[in-house]
Amino acid sequence: MFRLDSRKALVTGAASGIGEAIAHALSRAGAAVVVADIDADNGERVAQACGAQAAGGRFISLNVADETNCERVADEIGPIDILVNNAGIGHVGTIEQTAASDLDRLYGVNVRGMFNVTKAFIGGMLARRSGRIVNMASIGGVLGIADRLAYCTTKFAVVGLTKSLAIDHATQGIRVNCVCPGRVETPFVTARLREYPDPDAAYRQMSATQAIGRMGRPEEIAAAVLYLASDEAAFVTGSALIIDGGWSAG
Repeated sequence: MFRLDSRKALVTGAASGIGEAIAHALSRAGAAVVVADIDADNGERVAQACGAQAAGGRFISLNVADETNCERVADEIGPIDILVNNAGIGHVGTIEQTAASDLDRLYGVNVRGMFNVTKAFIGGMLARRSGRIVNMASIGGVLGIADRLAYCTTKFAVVGLTKSLAIDHATQGIRVNCVCPGRVETPFVTARLREYPDPDAAYRQMSATQAIGRMGRPEEIAAAVLYLASDEAAFVTGSALIIDGGWSAG
């Protein structure tokens, strides 16, 4: 059992989906979890659930695309042991269906947002020569996916950011890794499925992408994040851990 007792963690985009599952997993392992999101209602709900654990939990409003907001939050909550950069957004389209503003919007959250939060908190980690950072990439950060040009562009950047951070700080007590999920059945994906003419057919098609024949569950991604944040992963840094049900094996 991976334990995070006496550790303080911040999870961005933790009000639902994979982020919510990560917050619960870290809390159950003994960490005091700060739930960070722009969705205050659901963020408070998740924080209260984490607070039922012995280590407690709290919600803080955070827009990762706002550098000043990230710096203010870092000043407010102080040093942390674990940072999970999970906040992210998507866009469907080829280059012909993607405006420059679409790419800028995704870059602002998926890449610049991750940069903003990490820069705001890494100083405290460096001062203590201890920290674990886990970034949310995607299978779309190691493989091209049809109709996801902007999304893949930003997720490839996340993998590069992760590896560069890991190299820069490997001897300073900070480990940096990312996870690369395949399709995961989250509220966001469920909402997207309802936009298709035949949601059931779309669900089957998305599930078939994975060799295992189904989409992943948020808890399965959270389990990998828990491992990377734990002492058991002490020799793991600069890794892009693929969790895709066999999608990339074919």
